[in-house]
Amino acid sequence: MQLRTVLATTTAALAAAACLAATGPARAAAPVSHACSPSVSLDRFSDALDKTTYDGTFVGNLSALAVDGDGSLAALSDRSSLFSLDAKTLAPKSVVPLVDEQGAALDSEGLVIDRDGTRLITSETEPSIRRYSTDGTILDRLPVPASLQVAPAGRATSNQTFEGLTLMNGGRTLLASMEYALSGDTAGIVRFQTWRRHHGRFELAAQYAYRTDAAFLGVPEVQALPDGRLLVLERGFTSGVGNTVRLYLADPRHATDTSGVENLTGQSGVRLIKKTLLTDIASCPTLGATAKQPQPNPLLDNIEGMAVTGVIKGRLEVLLVSDDNQNAVQTTRFYYLRVRV
Repeated sequence: MQLRTVLATTTAALAAAACLAATGPARAAAPVSHACSPSVSLDRFSDALDKTTYDGTFVGNLSALAVDGDGSLAALSDRSSLFSLDAKTLAPKSVVPLVDEQGAALDSEGLVIDRDGTRLITSETEPSIRRYSTDGTILDRLPVPASLQVAPAGRATSNQTFEGLTLMNGGRTLLASMEYALSGDTAGIVRFQTWRRHHGRFELAAQYAYRTDAAFLGVPEVQALPDGRLLVLERGFTSGVGNTVRLYLADPRHATDTSGVENLTGQSGVRLIKKTLLTDIASCPTLGATAKQPQPNPLLDNIEGMAVTGVIKGRLEVLLVSDDNQNAVQTTRFYYLRVRV
């Protein structure tokens, strides 16, 4: 073949290749980013349980998550039901009804599965922490400081008390987070109460103060890490705008014991729990999620439950769930995060 013919053929081939790369069907799609922030990524989400029922019980209103001893997932409804879910598929396997000592339903919000398999569960109306057997039998009830009780007995507001619950220090310490401030405390400063295990029972121990980013944000969940730090969720809702949900790394180890401080007003002598923002969930990729009401990001909903389910390559696997309030414009959604702390 003559050189002129070779050059002409090569030029035509290059032109055709350039055209195909620009417009042809073989053009590779840009990879989807899963990053929410430098510290957090969103693997996926699931709406599989939204508006479903199991054994005649509505599967929703989910306020807390925990990993059970057999590897299954426990999911607590604030309508007084505790579900066992398959950890991989989220399919419900069983449901246990929960009641108080008089047989009345709870406003159940926080959940811990203790080392012996018993369930520690908060109710935010009194507030209370009760220990239940696996079949829902009440075993005992923990003491609660007078100031944290709902008015007029104390200075708390009903439905704004114990929302988060977690075990720390290898199971020796139990911590419950109030959702909002007590009367007399500065708005946005919430109290975290602890109990120490002594001869098999939990006794009242230190209390700490944590400041949310804004007064309208509450603390719906906390999860302890092995080193004594905490993952803390802050959450709020603005009508016509939607939800705000942020994830923080918090360190209570050098905070002041506020159990003897009557009013928290930002005084200089009180060291608050230090915190670092890990991510605002609104900054996560949507991954195709849709919302039934206005949201800053259609992925968002009323996120209320959180559990650390494992560690992969140095990152925590963190599962979140939203409480749909059995509301047509809200969604029961599970969020699978990877978090570097």
